[in-house]
Amino acid sequence: MGTIGIYGFGRIGRTLLRNALERKLFAPTHIGDIKDPATMAALLQVDTNYGRWPEPVSFGEGSFRIGDRRIAFIDTKASVPDWGSLGVDVVVDCSGLATRRENAQLHVNRGAKKVLVSAGSKSPSDCDAVLLPGINLDAYDEKKHHIISMGSCTTNALAPVVKIVRENLGITSGFFATVHSYTNTQSLTDQPMADRRDSWAAAENIIPSSSGAAKVLLFIWPDLKVTGKAYRVPTRTGSIVELVAGVEHATDADSLRQLFRRAADSPALHGVLGVLEDEYASSRIVGDTRSSIVDLPLIGVMGDRMISVAAWYDNEYGFCSRLAETARLLAG
Repeated sequence: MGTIGIYGFGRIGRTLLRNALERKLFAPTHIGDIKDPATMAALLQVDTNYGRWPEPVSFGEGSFRIGDRRIAFIDTKASVPDWGSLGVDVVVDCSGLATRRENAQLHVNRGAKKVLVSAGSKSPSDCDAVLLPGINLDAYDEKKHHIISMGSCTTNALAPVVKIVRENLGITSGFFATVHSYTNTQSLTDQPMADRRDSWAAAENIIPSSSGAAKVLLFIWPDLKVTGKAYRVPTRTGSIVELVAGVEHATDADSLRQLFRRAADSPALHGVLGVLEDEYASSRIVGDTRSSIVDLPLIGVMGDRMISVAAWYDNEYGFCSRLAETARLLAG
């Protein structure tokens, strides 16, 4: 198996590492960031959303120590690391900066064989492929695909729903809305922000926001007529996305529920799509590794050609589960 490095050790980078170690998928050889590594070790040791890591975590002598593992730390303030000389094959870019090709390409120029971008690329030309587990990951071409975008957490939650409805009923057009936990792009207290709506305190308001999920889905299905938005709400993690769409073939709520039950049991979507028969609230899915968990009691059909499907997702842990699995795949 090739070696893996993590570039950017914020919420996604640290949750990715937790996921990879907990599930024994891989241990990165290097982590790069611009922040104080001792503080990042403390944040990894005790996480507000996911609790205390079961092993000792510390930083010293240029590396993180997690149990009996040592993971080298690189200060990236000056430049992107020389991945080639470090022997790193796959870089998972969790910095949020690699959504443009020129930034992702820096890793390749510095010796990385593959770059996995933990966000939606700005355009199809800003990556070699948008690949989502359970959706189109089987299209991965080792010789052609060197910069791979994984989209966003919402992209990965919405895509399985779109795939199942599209393939079985057809979609004429639709809207989605995600009720999403607040993130670090928002403000803790009221203050002027670049996006005016983000100027109000994240933990005290419902804040409408844009969502890039629909744009990324168009990279996979260019003829898809679906768009949407986000509403940021005062929860730390745990979100839900609802698709309301017109469909080409008549259906009813029971048939639609059965369609998702079968899809969740299929090999292609195993571990990616789930269904809930019970009545859930967001805290019940925190820490769930699945990308998209369809709430069957919430499914609705108006007439026989307008549907509503809602899917829960842990916007941190579920997304990082797919990120970790894909990084392992790229590493061979």
